[in-house]
Amino acid sequence: MATKCGKCGPGYPSPLEAMKGPREELVYLPCIYRNTGIEAPDYLATVDVNPKSPQYSQVIHRLPMPNLKDELHHSGWNTCSSCFGDSTKSRTKLVLPSLISSRVYVVDVATEPRAPKLHKVIEPKEIHAKCDLGYLHTSHCLASGEVMISSLGDPKGNGKGGFVLLDGETFEVKGTWERPGGAAPMGYDFWYQPRHNVMISTEWAAPNVLQDGFNPTDVEAGLYGQRLHVWDWQRRERVQTLTMQDGLIPLEIRFLHNPAADQGFVGCALGSNIQRFYKNQGGTWSVEKVIQVPSKKVKGWILPEMPSLITDILLSLDDRFLYFSNWLHGDLRQYDISDPKRPRLVGQIFLGGSIVKGGPVQVLEDQELKCQPEPLVVKGKQVAGGPQMIQLSLDGTRLYVTTSLYSAWDKQFYPDLIRQNLKIFEGGCHKKSWQSETINQCS
Repeated sequence: MATKCGKCGPGYPSPLEAMKGPREELVYLPCIYRNTGIEAPDYLATVDVNPKSPQYSQVIHRLPMPNLKDELHHSGWNTCSSCFGDSTKSRTKLVLPSLISSRVYVVDVATEPRAPKLHKVIEPKEIHAKCDLGYLHTSHCLASGEVMISSLGDPKGNGKGGFVLLDGETFEVKGTWERPGGAAPMGYDFWYQPRHNVMISTEWAAPNVLQDGFNPTDVEAGLYGQRLHVWDWQRRERVQTLTMQDGLIPLEIRFLHNPAADQGFVGCALGSNIQRFYKNQGGTWSVEKVIQVPSKKVKGWILPEMPSLITDILLSLDDRFLYFSNWLHGDLRQYDISDPKRPRLVGQIFLGGSIVKGGPVQVLEDQELKCQPEPLVVKGKQVAGGPQMIQLSLDGTRLYVTTSLYSAWDKQFYPDLIRQNLKIFEGGCHKKSWQSETINQCS
């Protein structure tokens, strides 16, 4: 929960000030039942992460949603540090878009933080009618107090990268952020930087392509994304499209946290690389590959070569470190980005994955490892799946990790996946080895 001051809104005045904030005591974690064979609604788990609590690392509350097969995915806040200068704003609601049903759940996390309650449900028909969008993904709060949510498609599942705009107080659907007819051909994540009058969005694929599983022939047919879309923040329109070399399926995108920064990074899942985007002197934008994770030649898998599948990235608030997860290979990586053009690997840990010893996959050729990694066993249980979503504590010393990517892909690549939330804990960011412990199990 954000600290408050007499004349300030929620959040912190700067990223460096946020690093001085109090230690987190609760984690809110969406848990998914779609594609598990269990007919139950997704729910929001509240996890106690206060080491001094007798309930430390336990799920202390479950809030079930009122519908089935929503596929909760990413979550966001009704207000954030964007509204720090507005003392009338407060961070009281968690916004939960549904990737498949297109519903949006608004959860009250302020009245009883340890037992959140459902505040409002925005039904798909309202979003379809007012925005002609669906399959919702990333939610960000804006300095205006509004909430913006990106889409992957239109109501019929065709690709459409638009943005739903919600009132931050009433959560009324106001329409689309972009101008009518101005949506991108595909969508996924986005990040904005008002000081440079820019927003940049990424693309996964049309919902009809990805929702039932991954088919390699769809890649060959060009049905997966490979572009970044540059938007004029004030005019709310696309001004440039960047096609990335080897940048297949650009998912998570992050500007550097410095509010004056004119560069950042995007993780390309199937390309298994990190690309840096940056502003040119003339005001246009460019992109270049700065990290490449080599594929591994394998036997016993769906393809003869296994990409790492980079599924999430994040930056420490002081812009010193880049973290990302390789969902298939099973490792988390930490890079020193003091020089953003030349990131330097400084930390790595394996948390499961598809190439562990004793599994069905045999690695025939590996440019990085001399042998297949050992399975990760935590509290007597082997971790199934690989590291996926990651969240760093404000002070940069604790990294929280979940293993689920998307239920249809989980079922396809990790049929024995047990969703677990893992915590990587250390005293600081300069580390030679990492440790992990399970803090909850949501299946």
